[in-house]
Amino acid sequence: MDLRLPRLRGLLRRPRRLLAAGAAVVVLAGAGTWTATAASDDAPRVHRTDRVMAVDGVRIDTSYFTPGSTGGRHPAVLLAHGFGGSKQDVRQQAQDLAQDGYVVLTWSARGFGRSTGKIGLNDPKGEVADVSKLIDWLAKQPQVQLDKPGDPRVGVAGASYGGAISLLAAGYDHRVDAIAPAITYWNLADALFPNGVFKKLWAGIFINSGGGCDKFQPELCRMYERVAESGKPDAQARELLAARSPSAVADRIKVPTLLVQGQTDSLFPLGQADAAAKAIRANGAPVDVDWIAGGHDGGDMEASRVQTRVRAWFDQYLKDEKGTDTGPAFRVTRTGGVDSTDGAAVLRGATDDTYPGLESGQRSVPLRGTEQSFANPAGGSPPAVSALPGLGGSGGLAQLSSLGVGVSLDFPGQYARFESAPVRSGLRITGSPTVTVHVKSTSDDAVLFGKVYDVGPGRGSPVLPSQLVAPVRVQGAKAGKDVTITLPAVDHEVEQGHRLRLVLASTDLGYASPAAPATYTVSLKGDLLVPTAPGATTAAAPLPSWVWWLPLAGAVLALALLLTGRRRTIAAPPSPELAEVPLQITDLSKRYARSADRYAVRDLSFRVEKGQVLGLLGPNGAGKTTTLRMLMGLIRPDAGEIRVFGQAIRPGAPVLSRVGAFVEGAGFLPHLSGRENLELYWQATGRPPEDAHLDEALEIAGLGDALARAVRTYSQGMRQRLAIAQAMLGLPDLLILDEPTNGLDPPQIREMREVLIRYAAAGRTVIVSSHLLAEVEQSCTHLVVMDRGRLVQAGPVAEIIGSGDTLLVGLASDIPDPLIEKVAALPGVDSAVRTDGGLLVRLAPQRGAGLHPSAAPPRGANSHDEAADERRQTAALTSEPAAAPRTGTAAASLLVELVRLEVPVTSLGPHRRLEDAFLTLIGGSA
Repeated sequence: MDLRLPRLRGLLRRPRRLLAAGAAVVVLAGAGTWTATAASDDAPRVHRTDRVMAVDGVRIDTSYFTPGSTGGRHPAVLLAHGFGGSKQDVRQQAQDLAQDGYVVLTWSARGFGRSTGKIGLNDPKGEVADVSKLIDWLAKQPQVQLDKPGDPRVGVAGASYGGAISLLAAGYDHRVDAIAPAITYWNLADALFPNGVFKKLWAGIFINSGGGCDKFQPELCRMYERVAESGKPDAQARELLAARSPSAVADRIKVPTLLVQGQTDSLFPLGQADAAAKAIRANGAPVDVDWIAGGHDGGDMEASRVQTRVRAWFDQYLKDEKGTDTGPAFRVTRTGGVDSTDGAAVLRGATDDTYPGLESGQRSVPLRGTEQSFANPAGGSPPAVSALPGLGGSGGLAQLSSLGVGVSLDFPGQYARFESAPVRSGLRITGSPTVTVHVKSTSDDAVLFGKVYDVGPGRGSPVLPSQLVAPVRVQGAKAGKDVTITLPAVDHEVEQGHRLRLVLASTDLGYASPAAPATYTVSLKGDLLVPTAPGATTAAAPLPSWVWWLPLAGAVLALALLLTGRRRTIAAPPSPELAEVPLQITDLSKRYARSADRYAVRDLSFRVEKGQVLGLLGPNGAGKTTTLRMLMGLIRPDAGEIRVFGQAIRPGAPVLSRVGAFVEGAGFLPHLSGRENLELYWQATGRPPEDAHLDEALEIAGLGDALARAVRTYSQGMRQRLAIAQAMLGLPDLLILDEPTNGLDPPQIREMREVLIRYAAAGRTVIVSSHLLAEVEQSCTHLVVMDRGRLVQAGPVAEIIGSGDTLLVGLASDIPDPLIEKVAALPGVDSAVRTDGGLLVRLAPQRGAGLHPSAAPPRGANSHDEAADERRQTAALTSEPAAAPRTGTAAASLLVELVRLEVPVTSLGPHRRLEDAFLTLIGGSA
């Protein structure tokens, strides 16, 4: 059987990779091969060296990853693979970390992949010692940062089996500086023999996924065969597993630890992380705890989010980036129903500033039921069913319980049950409920399986949260005994009107029960105590994406996707001199995917100041959308940089909180009012209500009494203004709008124009991308014109429009066509045509005089100094309109000639609409 856990990027690699991350690797001898890898076209290349190393007669297969684009020394990360897997399972994560500026070493643990040796379940003399040899080797590498000679700056990450080796490495080797273990064990004896009951199904999966009993160290094989035959763990078995567990060195683990544990996990439940957190925190080390939705029984492993948090953890504690947000002290993922668009569970997080443990905020729930007797069948068959270890799939049967679907099975006559009254208000269980019962048995040994069901109103189907049970062995039960049962740790919402049902069963599919038949008698000795963790609060549930596909939600979603396929670079330091500049783009370039010479944006530079309304213009394919996506941190540039208020833009940059954006296609809940829609949206961001500045945004949007009406009654213009108001929530200093006037009629366009002008008038900045040139001409103060990815012209609107080669001649009276022909034939005149305002005279191009200051280089031509040209264009955005010497001189000469021809001139001046200027700048092709 192939034991695999669902993919956890950064900690787990392949689908259903059950017991993650393996043990040790050493150095000493071996030959290596060198290759270069790159995860994406725009990510820095990574160098990889594959090497088989030998130590104590064992060959360990390793891969060494180093950043390919930066020199100097870097912190190191050891990545352990999954039980039954190899170093290949964490190769992608290693590349990701190397692209983020880490040196990374992966290896196949003893008995896995191409490595030799017997599996020792993280034997301190085997796999753990290998890790120390690995650290020895890292200390000698020129790319690795050292704290002192022989002591590299190093972190360890892994999941399940590999999570344990990270904990053990920190306990046995003082050179480890930070760890990020996931879905792993603290005490393997407690995990496989909980409360003295043999977890037979998971233990069998362990052996089979390792390749059979002969692949393990002889003492482990003998232990398994002995316990599997008897169905009962002995003291020697417990001692053997406990000695190979992190709990054996609990007092030595004193490094910053991020514990990620799975809620749908019958192998290593939440209690394992709880024990680890308490022990490590008692040593004075920082500890954060994160309960994810998935686990060894399947479910959502939250790959992108977890990878990001692990990387941030190492950024702070290995790179010493003290400002890094490593997340809350405690986070638990909760299911908020089902997304109607794809049927997937909707997940959101609850957080607390402190880790509450498993007993915080206990609430007493009275249970009803008299003394009950039930049977333990001969051979423990048929067994009750809770979890199906290893068969949860990517969706996870355990996760179905969070959606109100019950998949457990209890056989009549083989259990006792006690039930509460319907709860009067919602109850959130977060932790381990406890209950005290009196147990009596016809045998001296009794084994019970405790579980708490959530039962709906009436004859509602019972749901077992996370499909978890708590086994307990009661010795001396023949004489009767009071027993306090600690039930499985879960995070589960019990809705109003539901009941809690305590079930004590005599069998369970995953565990070994006594083979001899017996009768158990159980009665209650107290209430059910339910922990509630009142400090863990959940942000308002986000609305479905098809309803709220607006800028902020889009940016967050795109960022989440970006983190799974793009790699973060080391953040550039802030620029104090640009702290008050809303936007400066310098030498920005972005190539098309898998192309070395085709650019979406190339060498783009411009600057935007406070109070400006900037129009971003260009034909289709000019690179406007690519530029905006880079500005919003959704895609990474190949070269150059973007700074917003002096901060370099990268995915997740904190300064993006000062940026508001509006993307085409606003959506709202039609039955709610405009105000209610905005309030609900802001709640979904999780930010304080007072930070929304709702009234200010609404005043700018100018919706008036319409705010109290249902959105379904809104016109298209009102919906657009409501969407703009949503983008303005929080009053961002930089507002980005892509085609905000789409679908609006002329009066609505005028209203939208006034909204933008009012917003910028308060000292903020607006960037508008639009194809409506006449509207841009009226609403924007400055322009940036792009074509084929390059900057064509930048500057104040008045300058770009007024510096053309077309002059308008005002006439006192109409003139005949022959006279117009004489004007057209004048030197320096290209054409003259009658117009409503008089006579439109287009000047002929000057030959040999170079480019006009406002003109672009010919399409396809190379400027003699492109960098200088673009610096002048960048400066143009912040300068006053400059005089056009040629136009002024030509106008004076033309006036003399017109007077000579007796043309009744009343006025003469430059004349050009933005459309004319735009077509001229891009060569006439829009």
